[in-house]
Amino acid sequence: MKVMKKVLTGFLALASIISLTGCEKKNEDALKFKEEYEKINGVNNGKFEYRTITVDEKNPFVYITPEDLLTKIDSNETFFVYFGDEHCPWCRSVIEEATKSAIENKVDKIYYVKIWEDFHEEILRDTYKLNDKNEPELSAKGTDAYYKLLDKLGNVLSDYNLSYTDDAGKTVKVSTGEKRIFAPNYIFVKDGKAEKLIEGISDKQTKHDAELTDEIKNDQKAMFDEFFKLK
Repeated sequence: MKVMKKVLTGFLALASIISLTGCEKKNEDALKFKEEYEKINGVNNGKFEYRTITVDEKNPFVYITPEDLLTKIDSNETFFVYFGDEHCPWCRSVIEEATKSAIENKVDKIYYVKIWEDFHEEILRDTYKLNDKNEPELSAKGTDAYYKLLDKLGNVLSDYNLSYTDDAGKTVKVSTGEKRIFAPNYIFVKDGKAEKLIEGISDKQTKHDAELTDEIKNDQKAMFDEFFKLK
């Protein structure tokens, strides 16, 4: 009996340590996420000035590698994942309402996959450019994990198109023949299957640096509220 008590006590202690470690990791990631997004507030990158935002320190974002994300998909897990980057201007436009909605809807974890190493320096996705015949050509290859994610999440992803203006001034779209993980992309995966994707961008916001009016924020919040209720 004493042996069983000792084993049980040891098990409970180990479980407590594991739980604490997971909690500490989540808190560390939340603070790291906040720091990364806020440290470039007002910084000019030579093309535009980054929007000034405030990220709640209790945000639910947890960093994950594409490889570990694939493992979760293959294990038929249910979760939310966010593909984005602090340097992405559209990501910065919606992150405050996304965080607010997630907290209010008691979503305690959103896996976060960074798509850039720095502004527009890809670390995940491939890149196509149009040649002199306006045909798409692969200019930078994505990671192996990226192509696997395209296959696993393809049913909710958008097509990867390029565009150019013809001699008549008309915009012409050219398909690369691939799907694309854009930013921001928030995806709900249920039992290993991608069920829904949203960007959270209001139709009323036509420019990445537009003022976020109450109307735009309300649109964002409504989209995220509907999305996070899927849990």
